[in-house]
Amino acid sequence: MREREGRTIGLYTRVSPEEKEIIHKKMELLGTDNLRAYLRKMAVDGYIVQLDMGCVLETVKLLRSISANVNQIARRCNETRSLYAQDVEDLQQGYMQVWKSIHSLLKKFEAL
Repeated sequence: MREREGRTIGLYTRVSPEEKEIIHKKMELLGTDNLRAYLRKMAVDGYIVQLDMGCVLETVKLLRSISANVNQIARRCNETRSLYAQDVEDLQQGYMQVWKSIHSLLKKFEAL
């Protein structure tokens, strides 16, 4: 099987119990249990980054919501020629939610 994959050379190394534990913890963080694939990927590429895109998806939802609100307010302003304070406050709150989400996302990237 390995020859068909083009992998015919074996590489072997020894690690301490502490190093083995660290390797397994990093594998758990990545969500993999295939030691060979993990070690091969780390040896070839040097690093693996797995991003949690949940924050990005939440930010996109917030931006869509704000866009819809802006469109509704613009339509109403064009019809009535007036802008309501509540509309402005709603937009400000939405903007703050987006800013907090982006700030949180940037902090996570900074921690990488």
